[in-house]
Amino acid sequence: MRVAVITISDSVVKGDRQDTSGAVVTGWARAKKYDVVSTSVCADETVEIVRALIHACDSDGSDLVLTTGGTGLAARDVTPEATRAVIEREAQGIAERIRAIAMTSFPRAALGRGVAGVRGRTLIVNLPGSPSGVRDGLDALDPIVGHACDVLSGKVTEHTLAASPGGAK
Repeated sequence: MRVAVITISDSVVKGDRQDTSGAVVTGWARAKKYDVVSTSVCADETVEIVRALIHACDSDGSDLVLTTGGTGLAARDVTPEATRAVIEREAQGIAERIRAIAMTSFPRAALGRGVAGVRGRTLIVNLPGSPSGVRDGLDALDPIVGHACDVLSGKVTEHTLAASPGGAK
C-alpha cells in the first residue's frame, strides 16, 4: 500500500513544534511495510490543505492519505471542511469508528470532527493532531484499512468473510 502523510499544523510550519504526530503515522506505515510515498506539512489554511490533499491523491499515486491535525473545535481547525471539498464520497463509518474506539479511553475524542472519504481510488482519513489521538485512530484503522484500499483499487470485489484476510470481520 502506498501512503501519504500530511501534517496540518501552524506551529509545525512555523518551526515552533516538532511534528510528533506525523512521525507516529509514518512509523506505523513503515512498521506495516507500507510504502510512504510522501510526507508534508501545511498550515491550518483550507486552500493549503486542499492543495496538499489533491497532490497526494492525484500526483503521488497514494492508496491512502492520512492527515493529522486540524480536526478539533478551534476556529483554525478546518481539515474536515478542506477534506470534504476534495473527496467524491464520504466514508462516515471510518470516522465514526475512530471516534467510538478512542472515546472508550479518552472521552474528549467525541470533540473530534475528522472525516474520511474517497477521491478517485484513494482513501483519505483525518486523524487528530496529538500523538495519542493518532495512535488511537491507527488502532481503529488497522483491521479495516487494507480491505478498504483493496476494494478501492479493484483488487477485491467481494465483501464476504472469505474475501477478508484471515476471514476477519
